[in-house]
Amino acid sequence: MAHVTSGPYAPPGPRRTTTVTSADGSRLHVEEHGREEGPTVVLAHGWTCSTAFWGPVIRRLADEHRVIAYDQRGHGRSPAAGPGGHSTTALADDLCAVLEAAGSRVVVAGHSMGGMTVMAAAGRPQVREHVAAALLCNTGSSRLLHESMVVPLRAGGLRYRVQKAVLGSSLPLGPVTPLGMRILRYATMGPAATREQIEACARIVHACPRRVRASWAREVLAVLDLEAGLAGLDVPTAVIAGEKDRLTPPVHARRLAKALPNCTGLTELPGLGHMAPVEAPDAVADAVAALVRDHLARDTRPTAPSAEKEMS
Repeated sequence: MAHVTSGPYAPPGPRRTTTVTSADGSRLHVEEHGREEGPTVVLAHGWTCSTAFWGPVIRRLADEHRVIAYDQRGHGRSPAAGPGGHSTTALADDLCAVLEAAGSRVVVAGHSMGGMTVMAAAGRPQVREHVAAALLCNTGSSRLLHESMVVPLRAGGLRYRVQKAVLGSSLPLGPVTPLGMRILRYATMGPAATREQIEACARIVHACPRRVRASWAREVLAVLDLEAGLAGLDVPTAVIAGEKDRLTPPVHARRLAKALPNCTGLTELPGLGHMAPVEAPDAVADAVAALVRDHLARDTRPTAPSAEKEMS
């Protein structure tokens, strides 16, 4: 089972699904939830996840917003990468294709690799045309494996090499078991995470194809460096970090908050790990809604009307 099917962490059924084609021909699974005429929010998930990861946040936003979530290439119901392969350029291409298909001004929120996607697209014309504000959640722009603390070793070359080997492994994760959930909680979640939250995340992560998981880790996360492009992300941008995040510790968020030209604030969630949209969906949804209220609701700039047809 790719995700839990009942309870507060089960993904809601979309109002509409469609396929969007990226620059290299990769076909992306896209879901639309919520109010058709509401302000639009676009959600980009992280490494090894899928649209199902955003379920608790979508539930909180859907009453008042049009919510668009898509599966990154190779994840969920989006097929494996096309000729563009696994790269930050491909991530940016995919987001830009979704933004164009959305056909409206939006607030975009990215978690982990989804946040890296937003940063990779900084300065692109599609972002300037369509994005009114952004949320970067549990993410970083560089030095991921140098500063991650998944492996309990002192910072340095040995920890970097071990973390690169562990996160880049293509070994199968196997079925979701109590041991597997304990390992996942240690690596990705805070100490107060509930069993329901851990199981919801474990089912999604374990469903990610092992070669997809390994390729993104080796070809993107291990060598990530988006520092130079941060100045181009000049829309109002909020940053969220988890105090106990081992994958992207708060040092990344603090660096982003200083580097972004229009940071609206940094929120460090006490006791939380890397999976804030599941561990604290109210906080994440509230941050998105605040960006909509403060920057999208007042935004009257038009967008190209032809793009609207692609999501219908």
